[in-house]
Amino acid sequence: MDSIIRFVGRYFFLISVVVVALYWLRAKVSVKISLAWHVIAGGVLAVVLAVIAGHLYYDPRPFVTHHLIPLIAHSADNGFPSDHALLTAFLAFTMLLYSRSTGIFLLIIALLVSWARVAAHIHNPRDIVGSFVIALVAVVVVHVISRMWESRGDRARWR
Repeated sequence: MDSIIRFVGRYFFLISVVVVALYWLRAKVSVKISLAWHVIAGGVLAVVLAVIAGHLYYDPRPFVTHHLIPLIAHSADNGFPSDHALLTAFLAFTMLLYSRSTGIFLLIIALLVSWARVAAHIHNPRDIVGSFVIALVAVVVVHVISRMWESRGDRARWR
């Protein structure tokens, strides 16, 4: 079981990246532009929010506080928020805007990666929840801005 936890915790995030890249490659040009905007702008916002959150809240990693050996080697720094959970949740929430089935599949991947990171003793559940919340906020903010921008453009075309 430890080898499964290690593998999922280390490498499953790559599935999310590959799935989004393949979706982007197969999409129409208008979808490519929209998806690129959501991934770039939302990704930057998610990272900024994560850095701020990490400065506001320090959560020692479980292997440090419980004196355990982590299943995945890691430095004893702040565990909040989880970068792996942030990335996979962000990509999943973003893809939900484009394809429900792809987004749900990626949410499952995000949950598996998150479970493995907790099971490996390198994150607490609150690190994961925090990452999911940050990812969701970033996706929603960028989506709302996109909708406002689109509606503004529609109004300008009708003048």
